Amino acid sequence: MLSPKKVKWRKVQKGKMKGVAPRGTSLAFGEFGIQAMESSWITNRQIEAARIAMTRKIKRGGQVWIRIYPDKPYTKKPAETRQGSGKGSVEGWVAVALAGRILFEMGGVDRALAMEALGVAAQKLPLKCKIVEVNANG
Repeated sequence: MLSPKKVKWRKVQKGKMKGVAPRGTSLAFGEFGIQAMESSWITNRQIEAARIAMTRKIKRGGQVWIRIYPDKPYTKKPAETRQGSGKGSVEGWVAVALAGRILFEMGGVDRALAMEALGVAAQKLPLKCKIVEVNANG
């Protein structure tokens, strides 16, 4: 699973997910990619599930790039605990994906296989996605 080795501050606030992604909205490495259509938190488990689904579908051919990283901790209080007494302990790690962000990229495979693999990976994610590809012109 992806998670930071070391962080300066352990517990962060939830924050807002409004607007569109300011960067990371175009393909940089591969010919095909998955683009977020809405904003959401994506957990490290969901990223890993999508990565495994993609690489299994392309039978370890081609190359896959993960363009998001779960560097935000989320906390949870234990079940049947009264309110108060501070913030809960860190439960896991999430990546904040704003609308328009490229989540995964793929290259070195033919178009039909890439579309199929990216479609399977998009089903593992908790947000609406679309598959994008590099223009033939440039």
